[in-house]
Amino acid sequence: MEPSKTSDPRANRVLLLSTVAFTLLFAVWLMLGVLAVPIKAEFKLSKPEFAWLAAIAILAGSLLRLPLGMLTDRIGGRKVLTAILLLTSIPCYLLSTAHSYGALMLFAFLFGVAGNAFSVGIAWNAAWFARDKQGFALGTFGAGNVGASVTKLVGPLLIASIPTLGLFGGLVPGGWRFIPVMYTVALLAMAAAVWFGAPAEDRTPGAGRSLATMLLPLRQTRVWRFGLYYVVVFGAYVALSLWLPNYYTTVYGMKLSNAALLTALFIFPASLLRPLGGWLSDRFGARPVTYGVFVGMALVCVPLAAPRGSLGVELGPALFTFFVVLLGVGMGIGKASVYKYIPEYFPKDVGVVGGLVGTLGALGGFFLPLIFGYLDQLTGTPQSCFVVMLGLVLISFGWLHVVVRGLSKASKSPLGATLVRLQAER
Repeated sequence: MEPSKTSDPRANRVLLLSTVAFTLLFAVWLMLGVLAVPIKAEFKLSKPEFAWLAAIAILAGSLLRLPLGMLTDRIGGRKVLTAILLLTSIPCYLLSTAHSYGALMLFAFLFGVAGNAFSVGIAWNAAWFARDKQGFALGTFGAGNVGASVTKLVGPLLIASIPTLGLFGGLVPGGWRFIPVMYTVALLAMAAAVWFGAPAEDRTPGAGRSLATMLLPLRQTRVWRFGLYYVVVFGAYVALSLWLPNYYTTVYGMKLSNAALLTALFIFPASLLRPLGGWLSDRFGARPVTYGVFVGMALVCVPLAAPRGSLGVELGPALFTFFVVLLGVGMGIGKASVYKYIPEYFPKDVGVVGGLVGTLGALGGFFLPLIFGYLDQLTGTPQSCFVVMLGLVLISFGWLHVVVRGLSKASKSPLGATLVRLQAER
């Protein structure tokens, strides 16, 4: 008989190992947010080339989320997460040897597999935690998004302090090339930690189920609606994590180290507040929390999207950063509230539904930097990226509001109230 999810101490071990591994993999996945700046100078890249280089790893980290989430439900997270760590280490190291734009794009695409770890960890933790704890557990795991700040904080210092000729007679490369070598060693060590530290007897809620049965939930419109919400709170987070260092350096003329530090100020709340979002969703429900997040994000996007000085306020670096941090607060809480929907509506299909929602969100993180880059070049208006953000938030808020109004009307009839109650108890 399977032990109770609430009493099994191994669940906390799964949460700890998966969160640390995801933090590392997320750092690798988004390392080009900083590295692409010196790479842009070395290879003399245009704005679109820079945008493509920053986005290509995001594409690779999107495509396999659904199948890997399903695979985790079938064979367990221990095996799948260990494999991702090992496979990512190879192109991560090869990036340090690249000397052409084509090689950079190839290796960036290959190490982008790291981004698919999210759906693995979501399915793995959902299998180990009871429903009333899943919001907080999934939020804690998702806080591994803070890995995006690792390179922002240590990258510029290491790039500046390690000689371009490298260490140990050139055996270890220097400059920006040192970062992927450092991450390669960490990935291999983390793979060993997950394999030997996680429970060998894993949980596989999808074992024995046919592929057709597992894919049935994807017919429901709400799955795709959750995916749109996740584009707003996660896809845009990924895009801004990549885009902000370049924004600060080009708009405000900052040094890379200062730009990376201010970007980290956005990343911290957008990642570390995810457990708070999970706790709030456990207590009040995913819907009201997500509703509040969209309202707050829309209000913050208005001054960011407005032409400079048009609202009577000039957004200098300090005020701009203040609003961006507020945006990060909304994203951090919203990422957890959106994912809280999934085990509530699809308790037996977290792998497949979470995989698709994660795929859509990550694809947003791929397309948005490209849109930002082309709009910037076309309009010459840097804040055009926040116009796109405002539009996405308003569309998602509108769809959610329609759903809320529909539920409110349905609850006024006896039959509708029963259906709403039964749906909430699923």
